[in-house]
Amino acid sequence: MYSKKISVKNPTGLHARPASDFVAAAAEYKSSVTLKRAGEDDEYNAKSIVMLLALGLEQGEEAILTAEGDDETEAVEVLASLVERFAE
Repeated sequence: MYSKKISVKNPTGLHARPASDFVAAAAEYKSSVTLKRAGEDDEYNAKSIVMLLALGLEQGEEAILTAEGDDETEAVEVLASLVERFAE
């Protein structure tokens, strides 16, 4: 299992288009990928657009991105980088 704290910088948060792009990228990995708000226990399947939208991460929120499987480190690092680029 590999985890990393990320910060949502996109003005619209992780909604609609950014969420769709994130889910598409997460689906490329064999590992299970989850997201949860920092400080909370509820984990959301990051390969599901419905679950990601239900999480509803807003600009300025921090989350924990976790992957578990053969490509877990690469999955977390690439997906964390993607979230960073959403703000550009």
